[in-house]
Amino acid sequence: MKAEVVLTVAESKRLIAKGVAALDFVRQRLKDGIVVVTAGSTNGCIYEELTGDVIDHRAYLTGCTTPAKGTPSWLSQPLAGLDDAKPERTVEALPDLVLVNGRPDPRLDRFSALDRMRAGDVYIKGATALNYARGVAGITIGHPRGGTIGGAIGTIIGMKLRLLIPVGLEKEVPFDIQEAAQRIAEPDEHLGHVHPLWPVRGTIFTEIEALHVLCGVGAYPVAAGGVAGAEGGLRLLLHGNGEAVRQAVALVQGIQGEPPLG
Repeated sequence: MKAEVVLTVAESKRLIAKGVAALDFVRQRLKDGIVVVTAGSTNGCIYEELTGDVIDHRAYLTGCTTPAKGTPSWLSQPLAGLDDAKPERTVEALPDLVLVNGRPDPRLDRFSALDRMRAGDVYIKGATALNYARGVAGITIGHPRGGTIGGAIGTIIGMKLRLLIPVGLEKEVPFDIQEAAQRIAEPDEHLGHVHPLWPVRGTIFTEIEALHVLCGVGAYPVAAGGVAGAEGGLRLLLHGNGEAVRQAVALVQGIQGEPPLG
C-alpha cells in the first residue's frame, strides 16, 4: 500500500524525536547508561520525548540560522548559524540534558558527562548539513575551538560512544560536505565571516528512519518546499503493508500542527 504525507519542518523535528525515543539502543541506555542530548532545535523535541517534560524550545538552542534581516523578538541578535555562540538572550537557556539511567543529572553537561560515559553510551548532536546517500553530516562551527563537536569527538571515537545525529531532510545539500569543508578552510581572502564546516559520520537519523522505527514503513521524499508555513517542508511517499501505512498516516496526522519554533 502507498500513501502520501506532508510534514513541515517543525513536524519533522517532532517525528524524528519520537523515533529517537523509540530506538532500541537509546531505550537500553536509558535503563543502564548515559544519554547526552546537546542543545539544538530538533534536540529540544528529543528532550521532551525522553523526559516527558514540556520546555520552551527557544531555551534549548546552541546556534541557529535566522533571517539576515529581521531578528526574532526573543533573540537580542541573530546567531546566523553559530555553533555554541553565547549571545545575550531574552529567553534564559536551559542546562544540558544528561540522562543517567534515565534520570536527568544536573551535575553533568555535554562535556563533563564524557568523563563518565562508557562504550555504547549515546551522544546526540544535531547537524546543519546532510549528504544522506553518503552518510555524512556537516556541523557549522562558530567557536574557535570547534564548539560541541570539537570538544566531544575525540572521546566519542576513543571511547566507542554512539554518535546519534538527528537531522531533518531539509538539511540535505547537493554538494559534497567534505569538499565544501575543504573549500571553506582554504586560507584565501574572504568577505565577512565564513563559518567552518565540520563533516561527521555517525548514526544519521531522519524522517525516513523515524517512520521505519515507529511504523515499519518505507518513506521516500518525493517533493520538498512549500508556502504558507510549509517552507522547507517535505512530501513523503509511504510504502508498506496496509496496517503499517495506516499507522504511519495516523502518526503523522497526530503530529501535524506542531508549532514552529518561536
